[in-house]
Amino acid sequence: MREIIKKIANFLRVVFGYGIMLCLFAGGLTFLGYLAALIIGGDTATNICVFIYKTIIPIIIKASTILVLLGLVTMYLSGEKALTSNKKKAAKHEGEL
Repeated sequence: MREIIKKIANFLRVVFGYGIMLCLFAGGLTFLGYLAALIIGGDTATNICVFIYKTIIPIIIKASTILVLLGLVTMYLSGEKALTSNKKKAAKHEGEL
């Protein structure tokens, strides 16, 4: 059973990695779109910015939210504890409270 969970976690990790990479790439493309709109100017620039803001940005936000949830499920399945400290408690000296 543990091997099946490990294979599922590895598959989900690959999906998470490629998905986040695509979201970052799409975010970079939106920057280039805004830059092109800045250079073009006028009503065309307004139409480009509205298109990016109303259609592309919501898709990127929803996809990245789903992928973050997928990454958390992957961490849970693989038993990772990424958000915890690995430091051991140091012994207190005699002068400390």
